[in-house]
Amino acid sequence: MSDTEAKKPKDNLVVEYEIDAPPEMVWRAISIPELREKWLPEKDLADAVPISAEPGEEVRYRMREEESPFLESIVTFQVGPNVHGGTRLRIIHHLVDARSVRRTPPAANNNWPVLMLAA
Repeated sequence: MSDTEAKKPKDNLVVEYEIDAPPEMVWRAISIPELREKWLPEKDLADAVPISAEPGEEVRYRMREEESPFLESIVTFQVGPNVHGGTRLRIIHHLVDARSVRRTPPAANNNWPVLMLAA
C-alpha cells in the first residue's frame, strides 16, 4: 500500500476506469463544460466552476444532491496514461457534508464483552 492510499479517508468511494482513448481526450471530456455536460450535467453540480484543477491531471467539482436533504460532496477526477496507451480515469467521491457525520458518541464504558457472555 502506498503512502497516498494509507492517508486517504476510509469513507471515499473510489472507482477506476481503463479507457481506450488518449489522456488528452479524456481530460477535455471532464474539463470543458460543453463536453462535460453530456455525462455530468451542470444541474448535478453545486457550482459549475471546478474547486481546483491541475491541467491534464486532476479536476475537482462540488456536487449537490437534487433531493432533500441536499447533501454535498467533492468529486475528484484524476486522469493518467495506462500501460496500454489509453487512459486510467480515477473518480474519487467524498461526502463532505457535516450532516452525514455520526453524531452519536461512543459508549463511555467497555462492558460489551461481559454483556455478550451474559447472553
